[in-house]
Amino acid sequence: MTVSSKSIKLLWSNAAGRCSFDGCRIRLSQREAEGRAPYTIGEMAHVRGDKPDANRHDPSQTPAERDDYTNLILLCPNHHTEIDKKQNEGIFTVEILHKMKSKHEEWVDQRTDIDEAPERQALAKSILVLLEENHQAWQTYGPMSELALSEPHNDEIFSIWVSERLSTIVPNNRKITDLLERHRGVLNSDDQKAISAFLLHSRSYERWVNDEISYAGVLQFPPEFADRIRRVANGGA
Repeated sequence: MTVSSKSIKLLWSNAAGRCSFDGCRIRLSQREAEGRAPYTIGEMAHVRGDKPDANRHDPSQTPAERDDYTNLILLCPNHHTEIDKKQNEGIFTVEILHKMKSKHEEWVDQRTDIDEAPERQALAKSILVLLEENHQAWQTYGPMSELALSEPHNDEIFSIWVSERLSTIVPNNRKITDLLERHRGVLNSDDQKAISAFLLHSRSYERWVNDEISYAGVLQFPPEFADRIRRVANGGA
């Protein structure tokens, strides 16, 4: 049994592509820099060990349960090694690792929480930052990027694009959705159609990323939404 594509995507997207070990949160996909190709360093660690001699191994688990998202935690190489050292088995128990994972995923969900309703321009600025980050990921690594078109059969480049979808685009879409659901009334009535279009796009995109629907079912990103958010963020009507 191997980890399913769906479990991999859930793990990377829910952790926002960062190490789930308490206090670490290091980014696990590295962008191209100084002539170095982009790469990933994230490791999917088993909470209950996958082999009989591994830490926290549970012989009652089925192979499917062992490789399921619920039994995995995303870590950097250093912390994966640390939790699997035999002398640390009593420190990093199943309960402790589940708590780490939950705490980290809650942190991801709460990164853009705002206690009070922001003004229209402030809300648009918060959303624009996330939209621009998504656009940069798509422009740099997406299927129509210069990098992808120059090396269409390069598995490493495709892997980085998959990683960016899971660690940047999906988490950012969730943050935008959360901001809109809590503060949608701050925006004008003329903005509402574009907002609804974005929310439908975001839901369908994540369902595709999680292998729940085919790409044909993904609703196109609405350019009008980005245009409206950008105008408001820049002080326009």
